[in-house]
Amino acid sequence: MLPPPMRLAFFSLFVLIAFAGNSVIARLALSGGDIGPWTFSLLRFVSGAMILLLLARPKAGWVAGRWMAALALCAYGVFFSFAYLLLDTGTGALLLFASVQLTMLAVAFQRGERMRAVQWIGLALAFGGLIYLLSPGLNAPSPIGALLMAASGFGWGLYSVLGKGAGDPVARTAGNFARAGILLIIMTPLILFISPEAAPGISGIGLAILSGTVTSGLGYALWYHVLRDLSVTTASVSQLSVPVIAAVGGAIFILEPVTLSFALSCAVVLIGVGLATIKFSSQSSD
Repeated sequence: MLPPPMRLAFFSLFVLIAFAGNSVIARLALSGGDIGPWTFSLLRFVSGAMILLLLARPKAGWVAGRWMAALALCAYGVFFSFAYLLLDTGTGALLLFASVQLTMLAVAFQRGERMRAVQWIGLALAFGGLIYLLSPGLNAPSPIGALLMAASGFGWGLYSVLGKGAGDPVARTAGNFARAGILLIIMTPLILFISPEAAPGISGIGLAILSGTVTSGLGYALWYHVLRDLSVTTASVSQLSVPVIAAVGGAIFILEPVTLSFALSCAVVLIGVGLATIKFSSQSSD
């Protein structure tokens, strides 16, 4: 049996790898053409809802969910999948993470919270790093892919705001995932009529379910467990590692190169976001 500090560190590391794993798994499944982006999203949320409802108990989970939060969750998941048709793993994770944090920062500002000078400097650094990453050049990511991932980050940031509330966070997440799955099922005939997708392969189905059950469902459940023993600042700062872990995973499993421009922009964005969000710490991530 591990002592409590080591157990907390182990669980925290697992959660951060799970969050980064969502990007690696999505890119791995979608870049190979084993599954379409809509089908990937559908299987991810339906399987995630099933494991979360089991953990939270179906009735308690369903009651705790909210339809508006589920709609924001759908936006996050669908834009996330379509973006990874066009973006490398690390770049997508960086854009997602920055968009989430900046969205929540904007919400906090709109609600009357004000930033200190160091936080304004951090915000300027984050935007500067993103501008450098997206500037025209040999290594610039797809503009459409970047826009889709920014929309995904906005959806997750909005979900993080709407998903907060009293009660069991695992049950609340289960209810939101269940509602998101229902919404995607209802929209599937229309979406596939407008933009048909080939039948998914076994590998694509397996990766989508892996993303839904392990790196999403179990990852989120364990994250809420870990948060009880982490300070808000530690929880926020620890998430700065997610894009880096995702980039390493992309290099190992998908053989994606980690360029100097990405490394520099990643460092600048993460330092900036860390400074800007230190007082508006989020308890959620992808």
